[in-house]
Amino acid sequence: MDGDPAVEPELDGFSRVLPLPYRVALIIVLGIWAWGLNLHYLSLIRIDVPSLIRYPSRSSPHHLPHHLSCYRIATFLSIPLALSLLLFWTLTNGSPADIAAWEILPNLYLLVLVVGFIAPLPFISRAGRSRTLATLKRISIGGIAEAADGKFGDILLADALTSYAKVLGDLFVSLCMFFSSSHSSTGPPNRNCGGAFWVPFIISIPSLIRLRQCVTEYFRVQRANAQTGSMSKATGWGGVHLANALKYSTAFPVIILSALQRSPEPDKYGVSETVLFRMWMVAVVVNSGYSFWWDVMRDWDLTLFSPRERKNPEYPFGLRRYRYFHAKEFYYAAIVMDGLLRCTWSLKLSPHLDHFNDLEGGIFTMEVLEVLRRWMWIFFRAETEWVRTHRGPAPDDILLGDVNSNRYDDSETDRSD
Repeated sequence: MDGDPAVEPELDGFSRVLPLPYRVALIIVLGIWAWGLNLHYLSLIRIDVPSLIRYPSRSSPHHLPHHLSCYRIATFLSIPLALSLLLFWTLTNGSPADIAAWEILPNLYLLVLVVGFIAPLPFISRAGRSRTLATLKRISIGGIAEAADGKFGDILLADALTSYAKVLGDLFVSLCMFFSSSHSSTGPPNRNCGGAFWVPFIISIPSLIRLRQCVTEYFRVQRANAQTGSMSKATGWGGVHLANALKYSTAFPVIILSALQRSPEPDKYGVSETVLFRMWMVAVVVNSGYSFWWDVMRDWDLTLFSPRERKNPEYPFGLRRYRYFHAKEFYYAAIVMDGLLRCTWSLKLSPHLDHFNDLEGGIFTMEVLEVLRRWMWIFFRAETEWVRTHRGPAPDDILLGDVNSNRYDDSETDRSD
């Protein structure tokens, strides 16, 4: 399992400080802290996320709130990570040979992560752990619960996995190198480990999960309409789910064209490198643009791209009538950040960009930024779901059309200034 520094590529400076297994672990733990912050702040503005995702309620007032439980789990995972990192830095002191020799340390911590999620630890509620594992099992094959059984929670978790697509690919690479006789998992990342197929395939799994969920929802709407003999006003004919499935399918050309460019002989496919690059750029623009449009118009129900509604004098330009966040600037900042990071994340779905060893720090930074983008996205997505639940559902029969801000019940006052 230990690679020979004499034959491996030179280890870059960033990987000497944070080898690949530690980067994977750091981003996973960061995501747990971020989820705790989501729960915490949303509870402060009276948005009950656990009720939205049908998470088990607290049976006693003496039990910790959900966000404090999440912080406790994150703390439990952060302390051994910090100790492991300090021990690793002390033992290796930046030496490539020692870094390869002590690869067991970060991989032991990855084992701690797995045990932390699966084992019945005393500070993790049995109901919460069972619910989380059941949700992961269901969505791992593209399943999705009914609305009354926590469909929104399945969607949030599956969408979060799309932000961890590149991290899942790095986790596979790290484990592949650990069990390889010619590489060290703490050495220069070999993203061809296991062959040219596996890393692109693993990166595509989260999008495949969401694609199947969208198709499942479409057929549910069709069956419900067939049983009643008429089209439901609330769900329409299900076209919005097909449009959402199309959005997730736009990730596949980015991944496939990138994998072809990574091939040692891309010309053997009958297309020149220049043409492959241009096709890949078109795929990136389509994926980024469509995903950004969907975030703003459908996931957040904002009117920025609706010419008829965005200038409505009843609410700030491009937003919507009912808002739970105090300042309209929060929404505008979120739109700008989401647009910028959507573009960069589409680039990072591309395995062929990873062969630049001197960019390992940049790749890690983009993975962290994507987790932060998803953290920000969850605030507004949960707020939107809360508004839909308490003001009236969004009309799912609208397919790529204007989202009518008047769909909500006018009987309640606006919380925004």
